[in-house]
Amino acid sequence: MAQRTTKPAMSESIRFPSRKVRATLYLPPELLNEARDAAYHLAGHPAHMTLTKLAEQAFRRELERLKQLYNGGQDFPERKEDLKGGRPIAA
Repeated sequence: MAQRTTKPAMSESIRFPSRKVRATLYLPPELLNEARDAAYHLAGHPAHMTLTKLAEQAFRRELERLKQLYNGGQDFPERKEDLKGGRPIAA
């Protein structure tokens, strides 16, 4: 019998930060190559760096900066729908 899978609620993914999900991002090739070089050279002791760890740390730092700058240091409200591809939403 096939196992049924369900998509986790957004709040569920927020509550369990150790769980990883796959994300597809498009980056300038030179930025990605530099990040890969850094992860490669820092893979061993003491940093034990991976590309995922580098990206996660960068996202966390940038999100904290954006919260301070644009949202009084508070978390942004949970979105009501998935992001749409294409041009950024105009405010």
